[in-house]
Amino acid sequence: MIEVHDLFKRFPDLQQGEIVALEGVSFEVRPGEVFGLLGPNGAGKTTCLRILSTILTPTAGTASVDGRDIVLDPDGVRARIGFLSGSTGLYDRMTARETVEYFGRLYGLDEDRLSESVARIFNTLSMNDFADTLNGRLSTGMRQKVSIARALVHDPPVLIFDEPTTGLDVLIARAVLDTVATLRDEGKCIIYSTHIMREVERLCDRLAIIHRGRILATGSQRDLLDASGQPDLEEHFFELVSRFENSAAEVTEPANEVGP
Repeated sequence: MIEVHDLFKRFPDLQQGEIVALEGVSFEVRPGEVFGLLGPNGAGKTTCLRILSTILTPTAGTASVDGRDIVLDPDGVRARIGFLSGSTGLYDRMTARETVEYFGRLYGLDEDRLSESVARIFNTLSMNDFADTLNGRLSTGMRQKVSIARALVHDPPVLIFDEPTTGLDVLIARAVLDTVATLRDEGKCIIYSTHIMREVERLCDRLAIIHRGRILATGSQRDLLDASGQPDLEEHFFELVSRFENSAAEVTEPANEVGP
């Protein structure tokens, strides 16, 4: 459903010449699973997801979403994804219902299908109590529900979640995770970016550990632990990152000067 092959992304930089945000990233995500991108801030997670969402263009490599190439058919990709981040903006002067309906129309839903979709999603996410409240008057958790509804209104087969629990209290974050698990059970293909270990342990069927734009390991949690010999995923994560940093330091460390 999602296929990523040898993806690179470089950004020009006046001081450094260029910044390498992704370097040879490859993975695939199947229908009916949550695939986690686990890494610290600045690891390249958001860059990768923005490329998959056609917001950014890769420097090299290829990727496809539900059979649509992200560069050759960006409109086809956008029609098949729902995107959610922890910082998704909402127009404060629209109500929750108006926001979701507006995006449904952007996706080309006719009025009957749109009305049915909005009613189903608002019931599922328990949004009816604030459906006609202006977004500017909603709590952070309510606004995130509106963002989730907006991403789901056209019933896309692929969902992209970029650290969706950022800034949420524990109860709302739990509700978001429950929603993601339900969507997986419905057969959605989900890629989920986070730096929070417990979210990966709870949600992800498979995952990739990413650091400084590189994939350090990929597999199920069980496979990763069996291969590493570590007692838990957190220890394995720190081991991989530490090993990578030590290797990078050895490569960049200048050779000792030899006197005459």
